[in-house]
Amino acid sequence: MASAYTPHPCTSDGLERCEGTACGTEDRYATVCDPDGCDFNSFRMGDKSFFGPGLTVDTNSKFTVVTQFISSNNSTSGNLAEIRRIYVQNGRVIQNSKVNIPGMTSGDSITDDFCDEQKQVFGDRTQFQAKGGLTEMGTALKKGMVLVLSIWDDHTANMLWLDSNYPVNASASNPGVARGPCSTDSGKPDEVESQHPDAQVIFSNIRVGDIDTTY
Repeated sequence: MASAYTPHPCTSDGLERCEGTACGTEDRYATVCDPDGCDFNSFRMGDKSFFGPGLTVDTNSKFTVVTQFISSNNSTSGNLAEIRRIYVQNGRVIQNSKVNIPGMTSGDSITDDFCDEQKQVFGDRTQFQAKGGLTEMGTALKKGMVLVLSIWDDHTANMLWLDSNYPVNASASNPGVARGPCSTDSGKPDEVESQHPDAQVIFSNIRVGDIDTTY
């Protein structure tokens, strides 16, 4: 099991329709948005005992996911400076796991410093920074966004970027490659859809409010 929260900044000013190669058909980085994002995946960040069946956040039972957007001056006028993740399960507040990767600070949230360290240690492209990082993400949030909740599968990479070793041709011992416990042969949409045709998820008690008031 694996989970990630990931901001993807864009340089466009509002809605924009792409055409041809600008949609990333030949180069996934030739778009107005950062395709990789800056992710916090507890498994990928070194804590393999945090999220999953019977683990700290036990996915065998329901839980609440809290995402907090912190500004640079702790008011709505500031720039986005940090994104925090908290879980609540069985009446217990569970703080996010800590980074446990050599060469990275032991933090538990997404900041520009976290993203800089992660990209450097993992050897990932710095499109997140090139597209404006958290500041640009915050600019988009201030304009208003539509909340979309869905259950889906991945016809491009079989969701391996979330819950397996990815890229599949890289060693799992390399920093950032191991993202979850699933096999690199898993997640194929035709198998997922045929083997689990009745898969479902329930999203409920959705709340929006000031920091620490929604749970």
